[in-house]
Amino acid sequence: MKKPLLLLAMFITTVGVQAQYYWTDYDEPGKLDLADQLKYNLEMQGSVSDGKTPLWLNANRHGLSSLEKENGYVRGSLIRPLRADSARRWGVGYGVDVVAPINYTSNFIIQQAFVEGRWLHGALMIGAKEIPMEMKNQTLSTGSQTLGINARPVPQVRVSLPEYWRIPILGGWFQLKGHVAYGKLTDDNWQRDFTQQQSKYSTGTRFHSKAGFLKIGNEERFYPWSLEMGLEMGALFGGESYVPTENGMTVFKGDNGVKGMWHALMPGGADSPEKGTEYQNAEGDQLGSWMVRLNYDDETWAFRLYAEKFFEDHSMMLQLDYNGYGTGDEWNVKKDRRFFLYNMKDILVGMELNFKYGTWIRNFVLEYFYSKYQSGPVYHDHTPAFADHISGRDDYYNHYIYSGWQHWGQVMGNPLYRSPIYNEDGTIHIHNNRSKAFHLGVDGSPLERLSYRALITYQNGLGTYDLPYTRLQHYVGFLAEASYQLPKGWSVKGAYAMDFGHLLGENWGAQVTVSKSGLLKKKKEN
Repeated sequence: MKKPLLLLAMFITTVGVQAQYYWTDYDEPGKLDLADQLKYNLEMQGSVSDGKTPLWLNANRHGLSSLEKENGYVRGSLIRPLRADSARRWGVGYGVDVVAPINYTSNFIIQQAFVEGRWLHGALMIGAKEIPMEMKNQTLSTGSQTLGINARPVPQVRVSLPEYWRIPILGGWFQLKGHVAYGKLTDDNWQRDFTQQQSKYSTGTRFHSKAGFLKIGNEERFYPWSLEMGLEMGALFGGESYVPTENGMTVFKGDNGVKGMWHALMPGGADSPEKGTEYQNAEGDQLGSWMVRLNYDDETWAFRLYAEKFFEDHSMMLQLDYNGYGTGDEWNVKKDRRFFLYNMKDILVGMELNFKYGTWIRNFVLEYFYSKYQSGPVYHDHTPAFADHISGRDDYYNHYIYSGWQHWGQVMGNPLYRSPIYNEDGTIHIHNNRSKAFHLGVDGSPLERLSYRALITYQNGLGTYDLPYTRLQHYVGFLAEASYQLPKGWSVKGAYAMDFGHLLGENWGAQVTVSKSGLLKKKKEN
């Protein structure tokens, strides 16, 4: 990948823009009170199942889930959001969220622990925080393919423009936002235990993510149409990777220093086994998504049409690869203006309808997911004997050195890629990344205190190019969930879900959650 971050550079270098924070309208926000809008939440959850916990009872919950037949947790959090200081030019947010689980991969979980600050439009966050997806419904979508909400938060340092900034020129029709982050995975011990150190695993792995988004639209002129488009990218680098070879377990050390961080930000360099060879890929496990969403926002309803194009290398990122090498002594020399054009088959396409005053139906989401292509079934680096270069067999979420795009056994993207936590062979490997799926999600609030959510998914899978299934395998899953808000901040939620087919097995399960939330400090009445 050769410096693919045009959108990222746009938001980093842009200055002198305006955003719609309350501090632009208030001259005297008052004295800072770090206890103001400090919210507490106490929660208890229990799940029972026949077989494993069904997919939609454990997926897209920021990794706070378990596949065990009986599991649960007690959870407590204190969180003060940055928006508490939206009326001032700078703000402070912080939070701690701890969990005492039963039958989880850990005996004690620090789900969130962070502090963040904002000056004007820019923000800095240090720690682990649950970060929502971009351009998708948080509870009805299958999830984002790069930066999803399926795995535990990664502790990181994150610099961002969290809200869209409006550029004052060109009539204020263009807005920008994005982030850059570096962190470290925390599942070293889990990887050792899960693999029994008999198959590939990694320790000390560094994490990097970045994104840049451009929005074309102007809400202030009451224009209902807008267009958002951008790029998300992630990388795993550094640390030590343990890979079985003919000589036993071979250790490959990554670069934890400034050079490794730079090659994660601007993909380049090479992994240690490739250094000094003719064939070199970018250092680390690099991946990303192109994203676009068309919005229509009316007074009573809204419509959103979105697409996400996932990629694991520069060829699928650009849908184009150089293929004009010479022959003989010039086999590694670029001779001709010749390129290989890849298909646009792999994509997630979705639509969302929002009825702002709807009761029985409030939000409706429909998605189509396809990942079978992966640049095609042929991978061939050009050689002196055969000059053609085709970079197929991308093997989404897997990597030949690193343990892949996962954290604590759950993929960090879309859970329709089967997570390693399902594997019973002790391998940290995504065994089904070539699939097609249709998904429907709907929610509503038929009564003032009663709300519901329903999901249904159909998927068929081929495994991977290297380890294909002997026949097409299927999955059908659904979730029915209802929540009732009781007085004084209490709520109770019940859910039932089932899995059918060979991809995840035959499972059914029920889940009950009871919670109490509120502000720790009540506002004084005038």
